[in-house]
Amino acid sequence: MSSTLLLVKNMVCHRCVLAVEDILNKASVPFQKVLFGEIHLSDEISAEQKEVLKENLASIGFELIDNYLGGLIEKIKTLVIQKARNEVPEKDRKLKLSNYLSDHLHHEYTYLSSLFSSIEGRTVENFFIEQRIEKAKELLIYGQATLSEIAYELDYSSVAHLSNQFKKVTGLTPSYFKTLGVSKRKSLDNI
Repeated sequence: MSSTLLLVKNMVCHRCVLAVEDILNKASVPFQKVLFGEIHLSDEISAEQKEVLKENLASIGFELIDNYLGGLIEKIKTLVIQKARNEVPEKDRKLKLSNYLSDHLHHEYTYLSSLFSSIEGRTVENFFIEQRIEKAKELLIYGQATLSEIAYELDYSSVAHLSNQFKKVTGLTPSYFKTLGVSKRKSLDNI
């Protein structure tokens, strides 16, 4: 069975996958699977079907990617988000970010980093830090983990390191942020 791959921008969570699957089902587009940033179709679709799919995806904040570099940037983002949130296999948790990206994308990190910076206007490392801080915000708001537990879960070397990065990114201390609550969180696709 042949497979056609479509790349989708802004898919950052499991609910995104479910939303895309729902769009495909409603449009009667046969697919094999949907992953973060990828739709694996069973067969080629017509230009008209692709245009309808593009419009339906755009209506909920997604975008079909038509070029290789755009797809590579989305793959970098997806991998960085998963690594920052520690949603990776144990063997990948201890890898440095540069090695993790190079291993998964089969490109030198210097190439990936300069491509990302030129298109996104920020470094991969800054994007990674922002993602880790968003996860820390989420955990702080839930209130079920101490700052020490959060630092450990997100692989920070210490609570002080987490607190310093948190303040640098948000302008607030973690404890003050916790008192403010949900109003300061950003959705992942807006980071």
